[in-house]
Order: sequence, then C-alpha cells, then structure tokens
Amino acid sequence: MNGNLALQPKRKQDQQPVIKETKRLVKTRKSLPVQEKLLYMFTVLMCVVVAGVIIFRYAQIYDMNVEIKQLNSQYQTMNIEMEDLKKQVEMLSDPERIRKLAESQGMVSVLEGGITVNTGDSELKSAMRE
Repeated sequence: MNGNLALQPKRKQDQQPVIKETKRLVKTRKSLPVQEKLLYMFTVLMCVVVAGVIIFRYAQIYDMNVEIKQLNSQYQTMNIEMEDLKKQVEMLSDPERIRKLAESQGMVSVLEGGITVNTGDSELKSAMRE
C-alpha cells in the first residue's frame, strides 16, 4: 500500500511550502588606525631602503672586480713589455757591438795614451794626455 502512488492521499493545493527567511548580519571591518598604517608604511619603506643599499654595495663590488681584472691584465702586458725592453738593453749594451758601431762611424781606438777624435774632416786630430 505504501508503495503505490495511486493510494497515497493527495496534497492540498492551497498549502504552500514554508520558506524560512534568515537574516544575515554583515560585519564590516573597521579600517586600520592611522598610527598602524604609518607603522606599516615605515616598515615597507625601511625594507626598500635596506634592499637598495645592499644592491648598491653589490654594484660597487662588481665594478671593483672589473677594475681589478683590467689592472691585472695591464700589469701582465707591462711585465711582458719590460722583459722585452730588458732584452733590448742587454743586446744594445754589448761592448763588442758598441765597438763595431763606433768603428763603422769612423772612430779609432786609443793608441799609446793619445785619443784620436773624428771631427768629420778628412784628417784625424789627436790629443795627448798630460
């Protein structure tokens, strides 16, 4: 009997389902006090300043490292150049080379205490030591 819909009593048409109305209370948050806003703003500002200082210092360190690398490369090239110049000094100060160069320009070696000087004329003048 209970399973057959035909045997169930009909509902009354004039009854409407009861709707319950519930009232919701909307809680509005109070805004932050001015002092607390200033505190937050000051904290954020300090964080930005500290981050800026740190970034600035890292930029200075990077620039110093670049400058150190440049100075090291200049130092190495100067050392190579100094070694080349030392070799040239040794080669140019060789006594045998100087003697040959002097003879090719017309100078004559010292003979018997006198000094012979080439004045550019065709004749050689001698000076005696006293």
